[in-house]
Amino acid sequence: MGQLSLVDEKFVHWTRDLAPKEARIAIFEHVRDIPYAIIPKLRDPAAGPPGLIEGNNGSCQPKHYLIAQLFAKLNIPTRLVTYVFRWGDSEIKYPADLKNIISRLPVSYHLACKADINGNWALVDATWDLPLKKVGFPVNEKWDGERETINAVNPIKEIIHESAEERVQFEKERHGRYTGAEKTAYTEFIDKLNSWLETVRRA
Repeated sequence: MGQLSLVDEKFVHWTRDLAPKEARIAIFEHVRDIPYAIIPKLRDPAAGPPGLIEGNNGSCQPKHYLIAQLFAKLNIPTRLVTYVFRWGDSEIKYPADLKNIISRLPVSYHLACKADINGNWALVDATWDLPLKKVGFPVNEKWDGERETINAVNPIKEIIHESAEERVQFEKERHGRYTGAEKTAYTEFIDKLNSWLETVRRA
């Protein structure tokens, strides 16, 4: 028997001896508790989940690619869903320098999952880790394994994807529309956001 992949290893570790409902809650909580950070190289559906586990940080994309893979092992169908949003459209208590950069950002594209649970498609959003609640991030502290979670963003529009590949192409095409100034602002934003989130966790 070959060695388990990182994803398979975590599935076994997180769900061993659990009933189906408890298993999906455990998967959700473990993925949610991985510290949020924007890491562009983890946007790939294949590289993202193992990279997320190995580095113990990552954004909405590898988190929800991972949830989709793990839920599939529980025979739970999922859909990848994009939510168009703006980083400034929230109650998050950003520091002044980050607010300034956010004012120059284009719209962004949040990724979450919808899972078919007992015949209902429920939003499952494991984006923000628990310590981020103290600065206003809408953290999903408790999930009952059945009902919808809170969306991590204030969505402008919802797009349901047929596949991970379709999501990748969608995001690539949309990011291709960014102006040079918007791309520069976004790169600066990533560095400052990741750094600030680490400060928040240590506080």
